[in-house]
Amino acid sequence: MKDEASDPLMAFRAINVDATLNLAAQAASAGVRRFVFLSSVKVNGEATAVGRPFTERDTPSPHDPYAQSKWEAEQGLRQIAANTGMEVVIIRPPLVYGPGVKANFAALVRAVVRGWPLPLGAVNNLRSLVALDNLVDFTMTCATHPAAANQTFLVSDGHDLSTPDLIRAIARAAGVRPHLFPVPLSALQFFGRVSGKGAAVERLCGNLQLDTSKARELLGWVAPVGVDEALRRSFARGPI
Repeated sequence: MKDEASDPLMAFRAINVDATLNLAAQAASAGVRRFVFLSSVKVNGEATAVGRPFTERDTPSPHDPYAQSKWEAEQGLRQIAANTGMEVVIIRPPLVYGPGVKANFAALVRAVVRGWPLPLGAVNNLRSLVALDNLVDFTMTCATHPAAANQTFLVSDGHDLSTPDLIRAIARAAGVRPHLFPVPLSALQFFGRVSGKGAAVERLCGNLQLDTSKARELLGWVAPVGVDEALRRSFARGPI
């Protein structure tokens, strides 16, 4: 979220591309049958239009160095798979939440738990998220299911939330009362522009939905943990 490198793309490539492909090449040489790679839905893009969720068939549209590096890693892994016969499975998750979550999600949780008034009551969006427990379960499925070989999957909890509904769910899990009040979207966007927080405002107010029907139809996978239960587990394991 806060790139400090003089060349962020080079920094991300060193880990997300070079290290990943080095590991994959060694895995193939060692006879590993399948390699599962956690990519990012940011390979698809930053936002979706209303009623048009991302799918695995979409043309990749990475917008920042992190997403670009993940897309480059995917392409390199496909080449290794073609050259060696090692199966590759690519998973593109959205925001992952659970114990120890950082960045904007953790900031939102702190605001809710501390009872801060949040001017997001009028936001009418839908965003896909994935709980850590669900992502782990899906990763294990991709590691073992015969039909997952050489496939790319989007994954989520299967229950998209608006930002106000997410805040209410966090409050229920934390045992506090949410303090939401409505502010017009145009005013929030203006504040984002003048404060330099435009990207954060867009993430809170915009749509980012994933169509996970491929995982359901090809692998028979559905998220085993619901949003409310996942959030309760997060708080039960300690502060987010």
